[in-house]
Amino acid sequence: MKALLLENIHPTAVDVLESAGYDVEQHPGSLSGPDLLAALDGVSLLGIRSNSSVTAEVIQGAHDLEALGCFCIGTNQVDLTAAAARALPVFNAPYSNSRSVVELVIGEIIALARRLMEKTERMHAGVWDKSAKGSHEVRGRTLGIVGYGNIGTQLSNVAEALGMRVAFYDIADRPIHGNARRCNSLDELLGIADVISLHVDGRPGNAGMFGEEQFAKMKPRAMFINASRGMVVDDVALRAHIESGHIAGAALDVFPVEPKAQGDTFESVLRGLDNVILTPHVGASTQEAQEEIGWFVAGKLVGYVREGSTGLSVNLPNVQLPPRTSGSRLGVLHHNVPGVLAQLNTLLGQDGRNLTAQSLATAGEYGYVLSDLEGPVGDDLVRSVLAVPGAMTARIVG
Repeated sequence: MKALLLENIHPTAVDVLESAGYDVEQHPGSLSGPDLLAALDGVSLLGIRSNSSVTAEVIQGAHDLEALGCFCIGTNQVDLTAAAARALPVFNAPYSNSRSVVELVIGEIIALARRLMEKTERMHAGVWDKSAKGSHEVRGRTLGIVGYGNIGTQLSNVAEALGMRVAFYDIADRPIHGNARRCNSLDELLGIADVISLHVDGRPGNAGMFGEEQFAKMKPRAMFINASRGMVVDDVALRAHIESGHIAGAALDVFPVEPKAQGDTFESVLRGLDNVILTPHVGASTQEAQEEIGWFVAGKLVGYVREGSTGLSVNLPNVQLPPRTSGSRLGVLHHNVPGVLAQLNTLLGQDGRNLTAQSLATAGEYGYVLSDLEGPVGDDLVRSVLAVPGAMTARIVG
C-alpha cells in the first residue's frame, strides 16, 4: 500500500499513514497534469495542499487511487464531480486552521491601525519617527466580516474580546455570536465598517465579488483584509483606492495568481504600497495548524480505507458506522434512484447473510451504504451486488 504526499505536508500525516501500513512517498512541491498522473502509478492515497491541480483526466487515469486528501480548507483544486463519479472520496480540513487564520487577521488589524509596517521600515533605515499621526486603537472600531462560517465566527469572538464592535454579512442564515450585528446586505456592512475582512469560500460564484463598486462603498479611511481566496478581489481596484487615500491600509494573504514553488518570483499590483501587508498564503501556516491538519486528514483517509467511513467527505454522501469487532463490511456507492437499498437487502437475505448494522445516506446524484454482515464476504457477493440496477461500485472494507 502506497501513499503520496505533496507540498510539504506535516510529518504527523506520515506517522498516521505509516502506522496504518502505508509506504509514504513525499514530494516538497506541487504536481499537476501528466507529472502528477505519472507519480500516481501504484498510489492508493494522495495528499495535496492548494497548489496541486487534480483534474478529471488525472482522476480517470489514476487507476490505483482510492481516496484523496486536501490538507487545507479549499478543495477547488480538485475536480470533485469527476472524483465522485469514480467513487473517490475527497476529504479536507474545514476546522483545523481556523484559529491560525483568525490570529493572523487580528495581528494585521492592529498592525494596520498602528501603521507598524511603516514604523519598522523607518527604524531599519535608521530613522527615528516617534509620532501618533495616523495611528489608532482598534477598541471601539467596527469590524465587518464577510462570510460568517468557521473562521468568521471565531474572528467575531476574538475581535469582541479586544473591544471591537462586530457586524457581519453572509448569504446563509448563520447564528449570531456574542453581540455581533447581522447586516441584511453587503452594502449595509460596507457603509458601517471601519475594517472589512473577507472569509468566503472558493465557489465560482464568488469570483470577483469585491471590486471597484464595493471599494467605493466602504467608509473613507477604512481598512481591508482578504485571507480567503485571491480570485474574490479585484487587486487593481484595491490599489487605486489605496493610492487615492480612500482605503487607509490593506492586508492580503491570497492572490489571483500565486507562485507554484518556494522562491519563485511573486508579482502583484499591490507591491510597493504604503501600509499594505502582503503575506505568502500563510494563514494556515503555523506548526499547530499544520500538525492538526496532518492528523485530521490522514485519519479521514485511513478511516475510509479501513472502515468505509465517508464522514465529512466533500463530494460523497457522509456515512459512518462504529468500528467492526467481527464479521465483514460492505460498502456500496450507487446512483440516487429509488429501490437500490431494497434490492441490496433482498440480495443479502437470499445469500443467507445476517445484517448486523447498516447506514445509508444520499446526496445529489449518489447514495452510499455501509452494511455489516456476519461471517466473511467473498468476491461472488460483490459481483452480485454490482449487478443490482443503480449500483456503481462495491468493495469489501478493511
